[in-house]
Amino acid sequence: MYRAIGVLQEKWVLHIVRALLDGEKGFNELARAVGGCNSATLTQRLEHLESLSLIAKRTEDTQGKLARSVYSLTPAGRELQGVINAIDTWAREHLGEEHATPAVPA
Repeated sequence: MYRAIGVLQEKWVLHIVRALLDGEKGFNELARAVGGCNSATLTQRLEHLESLSLIAKRTEDTQGKLARSVYSLTPAGRELQGVINAIDTWAREHLGEEHATPAVPA
């Protein structure tokens, strides 16, 4: 349990997962969806989540341009939807609506 909490409490992790719950995204699209996370940190978090098999990365051929990395949740990553919903519900019930999971971390 403590390892899971350690992963989920890393800044930006839940925001990355929430963004990918809407479907796969390229790096730049994901950066815009997460908002406020610098490229180096986003890269680090994505690599970490990939090493834990929570997200998958594939490379798209862009017809002669630089290859495009596309990220998606694995089945294990998609299972975090329930965790995120539970956190949101708890926050609304105990901290008020304004304390539910924010779109961008402070």
